[in-house]
Amino acid sequence: MNKLTVVLVDDEPLALRLLQSMFEEFPDIEIAACCRNGREALQAVSEYSPDLLVLDVQMPGMNGFDVVSRLQADTIPLVIFATAFDEYALKAFEVHAVDYVLKPLDSARLETALDRALQRLQLAHAGKKDIHQEEKNRLLRSIEEMSSTKGQASETRTPVINNRLAIKDRGSITMVNQQDIEWIDAAGDYMCVHVKGETHVMRSTIKDLQKQLCPDNFKRIHRSTLVNLNYIEHIKVLTKGEYFLTLTSGAKVKVSRNYRLPIKEFLEANRRVASEAS
Repeated sequence: MNKLTVVLVDDEPLALRLLQSMFEEFPDIEIAACCRNGREALQAVSEYSPDLLVLDVQMPGMNGFDVVSRLQADTIPLVIFATAFDEYALKAFEVHAVDYVLKPLDSARLETALDRALQRLQLAHAGKKDIHQEEKNRLLRSIEEMSSTKGQASETRTPVINNRLAIKDRGSITMVNQQDIEWIDAAGDYMCVHVKGETHVMRSTIKDLQKQLCPDNFKRIHRSTLVNLNYIEHIKVLTKGEYFLTLTSGAKVKVSRNYRLPIKEFLEANRRVASEAS
């Protein structure tokens, strides 16, 4: 497929240059425009019709959510929010953003967000279903709801019942089986639970949630990441004792040095099994 075209938006010049330099490292990305405010972002989206909009939240005049609310129906791209503020995570996923990446940006975390966007577009190009149009429709519905509600996060922690997570999203509750959870990443007090290609947002701390998940399957591999060992497909050993995991969905997550022990033990256990089988 063709390269994924992207428009980058950040009101801080240094942050925008850093964002641009990081995106230039990805061969599947073509940067259509770099914008310093919401007005420039809307103009660039209208002119270039990008696949992806990478958007800061707090900007003078028109913030990131204002930009999303003013997009025209026929030009709505996929959206990734990149911001230093974690309190907007729930609202970001309420408008069905592809991802919500916290600053300072991490290359591995950014690559994970881009992989999600590419996977959705690849599915659409493969003809399985119009993922891009579906995202547009969901985003449009959310924009309409934003005008009448403020999407506040619930203070009640989401319980785990009989190995199932009860994830509350406004007026509905989604029951998620633990074995279907591939990985979880944190944005402040919000957890992004990745299940079968979908992202569910719940209010909890990573420590509280980890206590409720099966300890044999779910391991903490980063201060903000839990992974289900059953979904690890490939492990790349990095320098300084770190690892890079590729999961069955294609998502890539980094194992930091301080949390490498569970993956090291996982590797050793699988080597023993392979040795015994041979």
